[in-house]
Amino acid sequence: MTTPDLRSCSRRCGKVLVLAVVAVVLLVAGPAQAQRRAIVEEIVIEGTQRIEPETVRSYMLIREGDPYDPVRVDRSLKSLFATGLFADVSLERRGNALVVNVIENPIINRIAFEGNRQIDDEDLEAEVQLRPRVIYTRQKVLSDVQRLLTLYRRSGRFAATVVPKVIQLPQNRVDLVFEISEGDQTEIQEIRFVGNRAFSDGRLEEVIRTRETRWYRFFTSDDRYDPDRLTLDRELLRRFYLSQGYADFRVVSAVAELTPDRQDFFITFTVEEGERYRFGDVDVDIGLRDLTPEAISGAIEIEPEDWYNADSVEGTVDELTELVGTLGFAFVEVRPRINRDRTDRTIDVTFEVNEGPRVFVERIDIVGNTRTVDKVIRREFRLVEGDAFNSSKLARSRQRIQNLGFFETVNVEQVPGTEPDKTIVQVEVEEKSTGSLTIGAGFSSTQGPLGDVTIRERNLLGRGYDIRLSGTLAARRSQIDLSLTDPYFLDREIAAGFDIFVIREDLQDTSSFDLDLAGFALRGSYPLSEQLRQGWKYTFEQRNITDVDDDASRFIQESEGESTLSQVSHSLTYDVRDSRFSPTEGYFLRLSNDVAGLGGSKRFLRNQLNGATYYSVAEGWVIKLAGSAGHVFGLGEDVDIDDRFFVGGDDLRGFSRGGVGPRDVATDDALGAEWKYTGSVQLSFPIEAPAELPLVGRVFTDFGSAGGLDDSGPEIEDTGSFRASSGVGVSWLSPFGTIGVDVALPWLKEDFDDTETFRVNFGTRF
Repeated sequence: MTTPDLRSCSRRCGKVLVLAVVAVVLLVAGPAQAQRRAIVEEIVIEGTQRIEPETVRSYMLIREGDPYDPVRVDRSLKSLFATGLFADVSLERRGNALVVNVIENPIINRIAFEGNRQIDDEDLEAEVQLRPRVIYTRQKVLSDVQRLLTLYRRSGRFAATVVPKVIQLPQNRVDLVFEISEGDQTEIQEIRFVGNRAFSDGRLEEVIRTRETRWYRFFTSDDRYDPDRLTLDRELLRRFYLSQGYADFRVVSAVAELTPDRQDFFITFTVEEGERYRFGDVDVDIGLRDLTPEAISGAIEIEPEDWYNADSVEGTVDELTELVGTLGFAFVEVRPRINRDRTDRTIDVTFEVNEGPRVFVERIDIVGNTRTVDKVIRREFRLVEGDAFNSSKLARSRQRIQNLGFFETVNVEQVPGTEPDKTIVQVEVEEKSTGSLTIGAGFSSTQGPLGDVTIRERNLLGRGYDIRLSGTLAARRSQIDLSLTDPYFLDREIAAGFDIFVIREDLQDTSSFDLDLAGFALRGSYPLSEQLRQGWKYTFEQRNITDVDDDASRFIQESEGESTLSQVSHSLTYDVRDSRFSPTEGYFLRLSNDVAGLGGSKRFLRNQLNGATYYSVAEGWVIKLAGSAGHVFGLGEDVDIDDRFFVGGDDLRGFSRGGVGPRDVATDDALGAEWKYTGSVQLSFPIEAPAELPLVGRVFTDFGSAGGLDDSGPEIEDTGSFRASSGVGVSWLSPFGTIGVDVALPWLKEDFDDTETFRVNFGTRF
C-alpha cells in the first residue's frame, strides 16, 4: 500500500476512534447527568415518635425542590447521627421522594444504683452525666461507667465492676440501672526501693506519703493507691535527698503493680542517689546602693563545709528578701547562683541581691475558702491592690492568715498580671475544723478526779467571730462561761467582746469554804505595732463566800459573806513567735495590771508578767523556757482570799492548784498568796511511731514559789521557799483532738504542800 493510501486509512481510523469514545462518554455520563437533573419533590420522615418530623428536616442539608445530590444526602445522614437523638438513620430514594427512616434513642426514665454500700447514691449521682429525662445513648453510658470505676479506684477499690442494665418501658422510655460490685479494698502490700544506699527503705518510707496497709491505719487513706499521690512521693523524695546534699539525685521510675486478683499493689521506686556534696564558698553579691553586706549577713546561716541543703538555700533567699524589704527596699530580687564542682564535690553559692522589677499588686485572689468569707482573709493582708509589691509584707500577711487558726494550709504565690509591671497575689487556703469540744480530766492526791467541758467555735458564720461556752463538770466545781469576740469590731482592727459567767466552787477540801461568783466583762484590744498589742477590760462580779466550816482558818472566816468587784484591767503583749498555736521559734511577753476600786467593795492593785521563748534545736525538737510573776496588794485594806494567787496545777506541775503557798497547818486550808513566780524548762520531741499515730513527748522541770500575807500567825506556814518538780509527758494528736498525759514528781517541796500525781487532758474537734 502506498504512502497516500496509508495516510487516508489512518484518518478514517482516527475518526472512527473519536466517534467510539464520544459514544462511550455519552453512555456513561447520560444517566448520571439525568440523575443530577432529578429533583427531590418530597422528603418523607418515618419512625418518629417524640420528635417532630420538622425537627428531623431541620438537621438535613437537602430540602424539597433541591436537585438530588448524593454528597448532600450523605452529609445529611451524618448530621442526623451527630444529634445523638437517633439510634439508627437510613435515607433512600423512592422515585422523586427522599425517605428518611429513623429509630429514636429512648428517654431515661430513672437512674438507679444497686450493690453500692461504701459510696452513697448521692455521690454516685454527682459523678455520672446522664440524668432522668435525658436521651439515652450507649456512648454516654460507657462514659459514665468509666467515671464510676474511676471514683471507686480513688477510694482504693480497683476490683470494683460496674455493669449497666437497661429496662425497656412503654413510650420508648428506659430505666438505667448500674449494677455495682464494689469488691474489697485494694491494699498496698509492699513498698520497695531500688538503688538507695545512703538511706534505708524504712527511712525513705517516712519521707513519702504513701503507706503500706496496716491494721492501725484506719484513720487515713494513704495506704490506698493513688497515682497523684505517687507523683507527690517522687517530689518528696527529690526534696529529701536535696536537703541531705545529694544534688544529682533523681527518681528513675515509680511503678505500681497490681496483682492478678486485683487485691494488692506492689509499689517500686527506682532511684539514683549520686554523690553527696558539701557547701563551698558562700557569698553575697549586692547590686543595691546604700546596702552593705554587713547589714544582711545575719540572715545567712549557711556555713562552708556543711552538707549541701537545698532547703537552707531556699530559706536563706526568703530571709534575705524579707530582711532587705524591711530595710526600705521595696523592689528586691534575690537569686542564688550555684556553681557545682563535681571533682571536689562542693557547691559554691552566691546570693545575688539586685533591684527587682517595679511591680505593683494588681489583684488579690483567694481560693479554697468554702466557709470563711473573703473579707476575713483580706483584712489580714499588709498589702492591698495598687500597692508596690513587697515580699516582706507578703510573708507577714501569710503568717497573719495562718495565725487565724482557721486553715490547715495557707499558700501564697505570685502569678503574672495583665501587664509586665503588675502581679496577682494568689492565696490558696485549706480550711479545717474551727469548732471544738474539749474535755479535760485530772487527778489530785486530795481532790480526786476532776474534769471540764468547753464548746467553742472560732469562726462563727465564717466571719471570724469567736464564741465559747464552757462548763465544769467536776463534783467540786460547777461553772458556765459564755464569751463572744469580734476580732474586727466596727470594721476596725479592734478585737472587742464580752464574757458572762456563773461559777460555784466547792473548796471545802482545800480551803474550807464554797465560792459563788457571777458577773460579766467587756473587753477590747488593738495593735500598737505589728508585734505589740494593747488591751483594756472592765469586769464586774458579785461574789459570795459561803458554807465556811466552823473550824476553818480565821482568815477564811474573816472573808465570809458577799462582796462586789468593779475592776479595770490593762495589758500589753509583745509577740514575735512564728506561730501562736505551735510555736517553734520566737518569744512573747505580756504585762497585765488590774485595778479594783472604781465602785464595788474591793480595793487592790494586781500586776502580772508572763513570757516564754522557744528554740528549735532540730526538726520537731523544741525547747521552751517560760516564766511568770505576779504581785497583788490592797489599797487601804487587806486582799481577800479570792483575789490572791493559787499556784499549782498547770503552772507548777506536780502540785495541785493552791498546793504551793501560805497554808493554815492547823486546818490544812490553802490561803492564797500575794506574790508568786513560776518557771518551766521543757523539751518537746517527736516519738518514733507510725505517721498515723503522731506522738509528741516532753520532759520538763517546773519551779516556783508563792507567799506573803498581810497578817499571819503561828498557825500559818508561809516559807516562800523554792519548789521544783520534774516529769515527763506524751501527747497523741489523734483525729479526735490532742490527748495528753503528764506525770510529775516534786523533788523540792515543803511537808505541808499539796501534790498532784498526774494530769490527763483529751478533747475532740467538730
